[in-house]
Amino acid sequence: MKHVFLIDGSGFLFRAYFGVKIKMSRPDGTPTNAVYGFTQMLMKLVDDTDADHIAVIFDQARKTFRNEIYSEYKAHRPPPPEDLIPQFDLVRRATTAMNIPAIDMEGYEADDLIATYAKQASEMGAKVTIVSTDKDLMQCVGGNISLYDAMKNIEIGPDQVIEKFGVAPNKVIDVQALAGDSADNIPGVAGIGIKTAALLINEYGDLDSVLANAENIKQTKRREALIEHADLARISRELVTLKDDVPIDVDIKNFAIKKIDKEKFIEFLKEQAFNSLITRFEGRYNLNHKNDINKEITASGSNSEPHNDHPEIKYELIQDVTQLSSWLKKAQDLGVLAFDTETTSLNPMLAELVGFSLSVYPGNACYVPVAHINQQEQVSLGFDTEETSKTKNKDDIKQISRDEAITLIKPILEDKSVLKIGHNIKYDTKILSHYGVDIFPIEDTMLISYTLEGGLHKHNLDDLAQLHLDHQTIKFKEVAGSGKSQITFDKVPLKEALNYAAEDADITLRLHKALKPRLALEHMVTIYEKLERPLSYILNKMELEGIRVDVDVLRGLSADFNKRLGELEIEIYSIVGHDFNVNSPKQLGEILFEEMNIVGGKKTKSGAYKTGADILEGLAADGHKLPVKILEYRQLAKLKSTYTDSLIEQINPRTKRVHTNYGQAITSTGRLSSNDPNLQNIPIRTEEGRKIRTAFIASEGNVLLSADYSQIELRLLAHVAKIDSLKEAFHKGVDIHALTASQVFNVSLKDMDPMVRRNAKAINFGIIYGISAFGLARQLDISRNEAAEYISAYFKQYPGIRDYMENTKMVASENGYVTTLFGRRCYIPGIKDPNGAVRSFAERAAINAPIQGGAADIIKKAMLGVDDSLSKNKMAAKMLLQVHDELILDVPKNELEKTVILTKQVMESIATLDVPLVVDTGFGKNWGEAH
Repeated sequence: MKHVFLIDGSGFLFRAYFGVKIKMSRPDGTPTNAVYGFTQMLMKLVDDTDADHIAVIFDQARKTFRNEIYSEYKAHRPPPPEDLIPQFDLVRRATTAMNIPAIDMEGYEADDLIATYAKQASEMGAKVTIVSTDKDLMQCVGGNISLYDAMKNIEIGPDQVIEKFGVAPNKVIDVQALAGDSADNIPGVAGIGIKTAALLINEYGDLDSVLANAENIKQTKRREALIEHADLARISRELVTLKDDVPIDVDIKNFAIKKIDKEKFIEFLKEQAFNSLITRFEGRYNLNHKNDINKEITASGSNSEPHNDHPEIKYELIQDVTQLSSWLKKAQDLGVLAFDTETTSLNPMLAELVGFSLSVYPGNACYVPVAHINQQEQVSLGFDTEETSKTKNKDDIKQISRDEAITLIKPILEDKSVLKIGHNIKYDTKILSHYGVDIFPIEDTMLISYTLEGGLHKHNLDDLAQLHLDHQTIKFKEVAGSGKSQITFDKVPLKEALNYAAEDADITLRLHKALKPRLALEHMVTIYEKLERPLSYILNKMELEGIRVDVDVLRGLSADFNKRLGELEIEIYSIVGHDFNVNSPKQLGEILFEEMNIVGGKKTKSGAYKTGADILEGLAADGHKLPVKILEYRQLAKLKSTYTDSLIEQINPRTKRVHTNYGQAITSTGRLSSNDPNLQNIPIRTEEGRKIRTAFIASEGNVLLSADYSQIELRLLAHVAKIDSLKEAFHKGVDIHALTASQVFNVSLKDMDPMVRRNAKAINFGIIYGISAFGLARQLDISRNEAAEYISAYFKQYPGIRDYMENTKMVASENGYVTTLFGRRCYIPGIKDPNGAVRSFAERAAINAPIQGGAADIIKKAMLGVDDSLSKNKMAAKMLLQVHDELILDVPKNELEKTVILTKQVMESIATLDVPLVVDTGFGKNWGEAH
């Protein structure tokens, strides 16, 4: 080892990004200007260097130990440009394509790794060149270590450091500690810059001596600042000091320069449409690949060839270790892997892994069976005769064992340098977690599609394949049957399993290539990268954790509800005058509209009367008693079947908890949905709903903490509609509903009738959802004219809200979507529909979407912030549930006070509005007590 080149990859990338000013993109639309500049610079560096060891060191996008020292470290750094974010992974691929190690390490910055490797190489007697202009690395300069500015071709040694800092390299840390760094939010000492810091260090020798002699400094402001901010200076010293003893996991000997795999590198360049670089590379090695290069990059930077959505299909069944190892090597070399699992159940907490599929090139994929069983094995496992007769597997099955396959694939699934792409990959990560595999990093094509087109269509793999690739996928029922004859996937013949499973991985990869570039082009990178993608990890943890339920409470409630249902039946029979099947819509319709002769009955196509909730609510509003009792009966019966009975059945036999599943790609506004069980639909304001919440209990020795945003949608409305009186009220903590009542109905706040406040509350929340006079009249049990007068008075008092609503409808009509404060697009189907009823519904959805969507973005940001804060502070509390605007945490009693403070602090500061965000907290042994 004679000469080691350590390249600051992140610095290199940013210089390349700002250095290549023309707009460039791949044929699929992915921006590539930074990748082009980076690759060009790296090629030149390799050509020109005499180094025998080389590596590119990158930052990781996660928190480091410095954030534990000072939580505000780099807190004010602006996010990277949206069109740069998709290029981060590509520059790593460019590095590995040139057979150069791409190094990063969780918890440490690239500078720490560079300092560590530089020290090691120097101690081994090698010359070390750090390719960077980062001033923080100048503390490493000295002896046989120097910096190098590749763009200016300038070496940076001790003289250049003195010119920059006014001190020798070994004193740079002290100067930086005093001066601080606004870019990294390092505080330093207020009022002291680099020049003053250098003067002080040169006079007193080091930071400690400066602080020890602070009282003797003549300049008053300087003296007072040093005394007052001494602790900040010491903290700053810790922040700016690079660790040169990182426990690195890649030996420096692995940096020995290796020959470039020419075919692999050219393949990478072709994929990026870097035809000029291919020509340059060919010239160097006297290669000729010109027949493979089609068209030059156009003036806009895009390759004019159409994207090939219908590649030649080649699927391979993997039945031995050698085959699997070959596929894994391809993935390792390319740095990307589309991945999908096949299991025995849609419930990830009960499912067992049957096999998995992989894809690294469009059209090329494989399936790895690990637990398929034939008919004879089913008999030996105790399946009944009828069940075993369903299987199509008659012969012996050759496959790698599950344990062996997991052992082989685990390293690559956990390799940070290999991107794993899945569709609804949260399911797959949960499955693999049961086998000790922690998949990272991940991309999810379902979430990418949802980010781009939330509200436009469904985001399942089959629909997206048809929509974007014009491809009809093999459906599950085609290989496993349906209904009573359906078999589990472990009984599907391998040939059929291959085509079905491999197609899933292949389509996922092709969708990723088609959709991912659009994030940057449509300015949606931030929503995906900062919210949806990281939230998937959080939701996965919450779902795996689950929540305890008290079976005795549920059984008691079930008995109580059953008793009340019996009482309601008697009351219903008394109104009707005879018994009937209360659960029969047909019988109920005949009683309402024929026996009782109630006007307004409407029939379905089958001839039966409609008796849905909307019909019954209208009849109840007109004063009819029977619909009131039927609605009460139906709600109670639904609560009993959905919660008090079903929750007991949904308790996982292994964990003894219930594990809800959060849907990230369901709603049009960004709100999460919940199913199996659906915790979003437990009534909030009814006595029955409160009782059901008492069945959700804390872990042994813990309490449940509820943290609930107060009136978040009204606060967002005040912000976006710029209503000064509402903003002032929120700042003063005034009762917003009482204020509305006083202003709209012209009544005094003092001794206000509770009914008047209730009416104002209904208007406040109804306006957010674009409520009509008809809807408000039904809700408040008043005439439609009276409701219309209420709404008119409301808009006179708050004209900005009317302006907001009209402007929002106009924007939705022009664009087909509206956006939240944070940039999420909420598409509004039907906004231009010629049918007035459809269009009116769409307009109400458009009015609500920025408010509800903004609230959804805020709670998601809060979940990420709370999780990060708990982790950073090494708290044992765990986030369990998210319901509407509320977070539920399981907290050790001895950490409760600190957890409440942290959670409230994070949630209330997670977004900056014109009004304060307020979080109400409560705790107890169950959810009912906490909320």
